[in-house]
This record gives sequence, structure tokens and C-alpha cells, in this order.
Amino acid sequence: MDFFTAQELAHRRTRWLVLYFALAVLGIALAVYTALVWWWQGSADRARGRREVARAFTWWHPRLFLYTVGGTLAVVGLGSLYRISTLRAGGRSVAEGLGGRWIRPDTRDFHERRLLNVVEEMALASGLPVPPVYVLDHEPGINAFAAGYTPADAVIGVTRGCMELLSRDELQGVIAHEFSHILNGDMRLNLRLIGWVFGVFCLTEVGRILVRTRGRNNPLPLLGFLLMVLGALGVFFGRLIQAAVSRQREYLADASAVQFTRNPHGLSGALKKIGGLMHGSRIRHPRASEAAHLFFSSAFGSRAMRLWATHPPLEDRIRRLDPSWDGRFPAVALPEAPRVDEVGGGAGFEPAAAAATGALWGGGRVPAGTVVARVGRPGPAQVRLAESLRAALPREVWDAVHHPVDAQAVVLGVLLSPDSDLRHQQKMGLQTRVPAAVFNRMCALEPVLAGIPPGARLPLVQMALPALRWMSADDFLQFDRAVRWLMESDRQVDLFEYTLQRLMHRHLAAQFRPARPRPAQYYALRPLVPDIQVVLSLLARAGHADPDGAARSYQIGWATLFGRVQPPALLEGEACNLGRLDAALERLAEATPAIKRRILEACAATVSADGWLRVKEAELLRAVADALDCPVPPLVGETEPSAS
Repeated sequence: MDFFTAQELAHRRTRWLVLYFALAVLGIALAVYTALVWWWQGSADRARGRREVARAFTWWHPRLFLYTVGGTLAVVGLGSLYRISTLRAGGRSVAEGLGGRWIRPDTRDFHERRLLNVVEEMALASGLPVPPVYVLDHEPGINAFAAGYTPADAVIGVTRGCMELLSRDELQGVIAHEFSHILNGDMRLNLRLIGWVFGVFCLTEVGRILVRTRGRNNPLPLLGFLLMVLGALGVFFGRLIQAAVSRQREYLADASAVQFTRNPHGLSGALKKIGGLMHGSRIRHPRASEAAHLFFSSAFGSRAMRLWATHPPLEDRIRRLDPSWDGRFPAVALPEAPRVDEVGGGAGFEPAAAAATGALWGGGRVPAGTVVARVGRPGPAQVRLAESLRAALPREVWDAVHHPVDAQAVVLGVLLSPDSDLRHQQKMGLQTRVPAAVFNRMCALEPVLAGIPPGARLPLVQMALPALRWMSADDFLQFDRAVRWLMESDRQVDLFEYTLQRLMHRHLAAQFRPARPRPAQYYALRPLVPDIQVVLSLLARAGHADPDGAARSYQIGWATLFGRVQPPALLEGEACNLGRLDAALERLAEATPAIKRRILEACAATVSADGWLRVKEAELLRAVADALDCPVPPLVGETEPSAS
């Protein structure tokens, strides 16, 4: 299943779940109404001294119906809205609500450093921003989760048992499984499920309050007891729906993780350790039940009742990965003292390695179809590339991108102009725009950053994102202003600067200014034609200095979308500047996954029309794909001798 099909299925599942929960809530409201009618009519008959109750009984009482059904829907709706509002910060809200501790990106603890390295490698290999990582310190079981509305606010969480008891290959399998949930579009639905189930549960809480009321001939305790029963019944059916959806997604995420790493023994080994561990995958936090569907394995333990189980049986998952398994779980013990240094960084990029890195992270002979096929579907080649980048980075740079202050210096350093006079002016201007510590580190790192190959600059910024998220809101505003000034200091913004700006705006601004995810608004290409014209024009001009070559690339991209329909003119000048591109991408981001796929196919066809994908073309293509929430992993292709 490709990325776009998985996204469509996620949207479809959301619509069905909305319908299921609406029917469940309506059923609860009608049950409350029925019980109240029975009680109210019986009370009235007894008061009047009637014996033939059946003759006077009627089911329809408009005012009672309005109050009962309206009140029930209001309690559930307001409860759901309240719970969802508490999750507006995305995955961070879930992780902290479960008692998670945010791991500092510059940690030197072996297990924490290894975990961060694995997450970083998976993110770089999949084309996603490196997410914050949380550890549940008080959970000895083996479990993990991914949570968030979008990749921009996603987090990865693991238990202490997962971090300490698994080998590196097993940990990589678990993290690849969680990244599959991010790529398959499951996270947004998971957060909504938390809110919906909480709304139904609110009926039980209202019932408890009414049960405590006192007074003669007071009907409220009886009504409260009824609400408690019906609310519990609603939560029960909500959990069943929650579990049914989650079970199917776990099989898909397991399969995707194996495709990602090509190592089924890592994932199956982690599942076997869960079966052999006394604590299993159990989560002891009081809020674990509402987030049970988020976890890698059952939060209630591997022997949870199957009716309630949010995950397939452990044995079934293992046998799908390892058909030769003998059915026995190994004894689990703390591993031996670490022998491998997980601190990254090397001597730097050798000339041949630098050329290859530039090609693999952007340039090379890459067919257009490969770009779209790889969206959301990284493979072991991308994982190896991410590992090699970590090993090749100079140690000083590797340390810097994981430090909250030094990471700012790295971003500013890669934006400095290669022209010595302009670079001197930029440094003079930055001296008054950033803190002295940031400026001094930028100057110290300047010589070594000059040796970073062009194709590795964007991954370097991606690696710096977790450290940059540790800035305060005021520090972020100051840093953002400095970046904007530096980009505009030469009176022009090149494609790398634009891509970096969009990356920071989308994935750092979400940390400090959470925004609600936008629903799909466009189900057809026609309303988006002007925006597509802007995007294809800029992509065509990015790879061709001559107008004829740009026109040919533009026509090829247009034909990919619209066939033989005559394309509008290739835009130039102010008609297709980067400001217009920003506005166009904002609208294209509101298209359905099927429409986004076709747009991305046209973009890929445009930039690879001459058979080569250059670094600057790849960077702009990744900016477009990122704006569409379509993560493009590093493109592994044949190196072009004169790629630029």
C-alpha cells in the first residue's frame, strides 16, 4: 500500500468512526429518553391513582425529548470538545499527560543517546522532521507510541523498559513501526478517538454527581444511576470501535516497519521480549486506558482480554514476522554494559563521500516515478544513508546540532554568503541581532561548516530541529528575525534559503504557535489551476537557465496533470516569485491526498524532465512536498558528473 492510499484510508476510517460514534451517542440519548418517559409516566399515573397504566401510556413527549436528547448530546459534545482542546499542542500533550520526560538532544546517557540516534536516522531516512522524544521513566514494561496531529507536532514516546532492555536492532524495529503510524496518517484519528471516548465518559461523571444529590421524592439519583450505566455502556462500545480499528493498523505498521528496515528479526525480537518480560508491555499510568490505541503493544499487558484488546495477539504478530518461531518467549535481562559509542561525528567528508552525499541527498539520475513511489515509503538504502551522514559529519558539527544554543549557530552559519565581503557585512549585522553566545559559536563553526556539501545542508538543519525546539518563545522570535534578515541581506532569496525558511516555519512555529490542522477543501484540480501554474513555473525555472529548457520542463509537468490540454503561459518575474509560491502552497495543502499525488507527480516530472535531479531542484521539490504533507525521503540515484 503506497503513502497516498494509506492517507485516503485514514480519511475514510475517520468518516466511518464519526458515524459509528454519532450512532452510539444517539442510541444512548434515546435510551435515556425512553427510561425517563417510563419513569415519568409511571409517576404521573401513580399520582392520579390510575390502574390501567397501559391505556394512558404514550411514548411521545416533545419537550422531554428535546431536553433529554439535547442535554445528552450537549454533555457528550462539550466533553469531547474540551478534551480535544487540551490536546491542541499535539503529541506533546499526550506524552506529558502520560508522565513523559522530554529527552534533551545533547544528552550523553548511553541509552538516551542511542534512542535519539535511532529516531534521528529514521526521520532523516523518511524525509520527516526529527520529532521530540519522550521517555516514560516510571514504566518498566516495553512499549512505545507516536502521537500528534501532523508530522510538525508529532512526538515519539518510549517506556524506560523499551529504551534499556532492547538491542539497537530491536529498538530500530519499534521506532520504524511508530514512524509507519506517522506516515500512514493514523495519528490525527488517534487523538480524536481520545476526545470522543472522553465525551461519552462524561455522561458517567454527570451521573455520579446526580447520584450524590439528596432530597425527598428526588428523581435525580435514579437519573444519575441511569446515566452512569448508559455512560459505561457507551464507553464500552467506544472501546470496541477503538480496538477494532487499532488491531488492523498494527498489522499494517508491522509490515511497513519491515519494509523500512528489511530486518524482521529486530521487530520480532522486541515482541518476543515483551512476551518474556514479567511487566510485558503494561502501562501503569492512570491515563493509559484512554491512550491504549496509541501504543506499540497492549497497554494492559500481553494477556489482555481479546474483546477489549487494542492490538492483535502477540503470538500472531510474531509468527507473521518469524514463521519459524517455536512459540517460546525468551527470558529478559538487562543487557551487558554498552561497548559501542553512540556519539556521532567523524573526521569530516572526504571528496568522494562529499560528492556522493550531494547526489544521494538531492542530485542524480532519478526517474520522476521514483519520487512519487518513494513518498512515505523509505527503505534500507535511505536508512544506511542517514547512518552514513551521522558518521561523516565532523564531530564539532555533530555536537553543535544537538545543543540548543549551538544549533542556532549552525543554521545561521549555513546561510552565510560564500562572498567574503557580503559575509563580513552579514556577520556585522548578526552581531547585534543574536545573543553573543550564538554569534561566537557561529564564528567558531564557520570554517568547518564551509566544508559541508550542498546536499547535506538541509539534512543538517533537520537534525538541528529537536535542539531548536528547546528555545523559549522569545528566543525563537529573535532567532526567526535574525534568519529572515540574513536571508534578505543580499536582496534576494535563493531556493535553499526558501526551503530552509519553510522548513523552520512549518516545524518550529508549530512548537510555539500551535494551529489546528486544516481539513481538505479541494477535491478537484480545476480550482487549483492558477496555483499549479505558479509551482510548475518555479520548478521549471529552478533547473534551467535557458528559457527553452524551462518551457519544455513546464510543458512536460503540465501534460502529466492535464494530458494534451494546452498549458497556460510559463510565468516569469513577479508573477512567479517566492511570495506567490507560498500562497500557492497554502492552497494546495488543502487538497485531498489523491489530488496531492497528481500534483506531486507533475512536480517530479517537471524537475526531472532532462533526466537529472539537481540538488537545488531536489531541495525545492522537498519544500513543495513538505508543504503538501507528503514526506520525500532521500533520493538514491546515479551521480551526475557535473551536477550543481
